[in-house]
Amino acid sequence: MCGIFAVYRHPDVQGYKKTALQLSKLVRHRGPDWSGNITSRDSILCHERLAIVGLDSGAQPITNEDGSLTLTVNGEIYNHRLLREDFPDYKFKTHSDCEPIIPLYEKYDTDLANHLDGFFAFALYDSKRDRIVAARDPIGITTMYMGKSSASPNTLWFSSELKSLTADCDEITAFPPGHVFDSDTGKLTQYFKPSWWDEDKIPTTPASLDLIRETLVKAVRKRLMSEVPYGVLLSGGLDSSLIASIAARETREALKDDYVHHSLAGVDAQGRLTNTSGSGLHSFAVGLPGAPDLKAAAQVAEFIGTIHHEHTFTLEEGLDALHDVIWHLETYDVTTIRASTPMFLLSRKIKAQGVKMVLSGEGSDEIFGGYLYFGAAPNADEFHKECIKRVKNLSYADCLRANKSTMAWGLEARVPFLDKEFLEVCLNIDPKEKMIDSEHIEKYILRKAFDNGEYLPSEILWRQKEQFSDGVGYSWIDTLRDTAEKTITDEQMNNPKPHWGSDIPTTKEAYWYRLMFDELFEKNNAAAASTVKRWIPKEDWGCHGDPSGRFVKSHASAIN
Repeated sequence: MCGIFAVYRHPDVQGYKKTALQLSKLVRHRGPDWSGNITSRDSILCHERLAIVGLDSGAQPITNEDGSLTLTVNGEIYNHRLLREDFPDYKFKTHSDCEPIIPLYEKYDTDLANHLDGFFAFALYDSKRDRIVAARDPIGITTMYMGKSSASPNTLWFSSELKSLTADCDEITAFPPGHVFDSDTGKLTQYFKPSWWDEDKIPTTPASLDLIRETLVKAVRKRLMSEVPYGVLLSGGLDSSLIASIAARETREALKDDYVHHSLAGVDAQGRLTNTSGSGLHSFAVGLPGAPDLKAAAQVAEFIGTIHHEHTFTLEEGLDALHDVIWHLETYDVTTIRASTPMFLLSRKIKAQGVKMVLSGEGSDEIFGGYLYFGAAPNADEFHKECIKRVKNLSYADCLRANKSTMAWGLEARVPFLDKEFLEVCLNIDPKEKMIDSEHIEKYILRKAFDNGEYLPSEILWRQKEQFSDGVGYSWIDTLRDTAEKTITDEQMNNPKPHWGSDIPTTKEAYWYRLMFDELFEKNNAAAASTVKRWIPKEDWGCHGDPSGRFVKSHASAIN
């Protein structure tokens, strides 16, 4: 994972270069290892590198042999070795997993993204055609924005984060996942068109527990590609615990089968899981002292044999971090900010311990309808439609949180649940088998697929869903709500800012976050705010407006 910044067709690119480098520097936290830039004709591409694969020769931007194609990428391409084999005559310059994008462009033009397996956002400039092509991964695991300016209508800006665009752009778009942009046509085109995309197409395929298990194991396996120390985020909930357990088992199996590839891990002389740097496989948990997640995470870590690190934070530390969290997250969504703050604090500690990549459990709740409010779904069809909608909106919510909370400190998060093959399998399952009822806990079929006593302790495998912002300690959300009540007056609530238009906060907590966002992104605020989408439970199912799981009656610690 890295940071990218590109400007296409600037009227004075040489004079603008100094500004471009400063704007690229705004995303250097994403790539603190090295910086690079290339100016070609009237365009400039910049890159801030986080070295995970191809450590010695993976610097960017990357060019082809004659320098006519320039590429800057943020992401990881898991099938890069197979892609290299498809181009035996191409003269690769680096060992970077991203370089195969160049010969793919030469062969497939804008259809190249369909051949990539991974998560990515890139801009590729073709100087012979004075053309830029940009694309974002299918689900939007990697962030990217595109900007325009009324003062320079022929110029386009691309960046990993919003903050690099607000100085120049009065029109900013969150680059849609699964799309490619072609300057020749000036259009964004959807390239990712899976069989499950139409939410009105209700699947009838029975669940295969073996297939669910096999495809998730495969998804974790490919994401162990790394040449640097890595670990696992471990909340103690089902999703992160499964990912951590599979990662542990895969490394042991790799060694047993005498197939310890440099992209996988092994075990050291003491039998501890190790990655290619020689350090043990670490797991990380965060919470307020005594939080529900911490106890469960410690139990999982002991069961799967990781080197476990339990980090705590205080309520004051969480409150003190809010401005920084909103600056990095670039949102005012209540759910995202609540959950991002502990993850933001944890990521800093993880990076300080020498780890640069972690596996995480985002996406499972959207795929399987795991949020407790799904128990209010009126029927299977509506349950499925809500799953598809939530997956499509992950780029505004959990993917944004996972990407920006970790990348704020130069830590890369990989999310196996959002593997394309796993999505294809699990979003084509008959939703009747996912429904929550008196006999079936949320994510029942996922739990059942791993219910053999080998992956997780039974009490963890069948633990009730805790949304991350709840699981780190119930007093965290209570404190946020109480602080907002003291900070925002009733008069303010009755007089929302005129420039908010119809996007009016309905709680004092939401109002408080929006004020912070406006303060941080004062320049071209309307353009910045247009990239935000708020996460709200399905209120027309009778769900409570607060996204906390404790506002669902089925929660063991329900508030009402």
